Amino acid sequence: MLRWLNSLLDKLSNYLSQRKGLLPLLGILLVAANYVVQFYVPGWFGSSNLLLHLGVILAIFGIVLAWAL
Repeated sequence: MLRWLNSLLDKLSNYLSQRKGLLPLLGILLVAANYVVQFYVPGWFGSSNLLLHLGVILAIFGIVLAWAL
């Protein structure tokens, strides 16, 4: 199990080191999607701002990871 996880993290690290702006871009897209969803999707998903929170966390994580790599 740990060998598989280690291999996955190595491949992910190599992939993201070449594409440093990918995670912040995905975070920005999630924030924009949240703006659209809150007006057109009724119920819990539209009012929870889940995509906003995930987008901000992903963008911050992407910036920190790009700075470290």
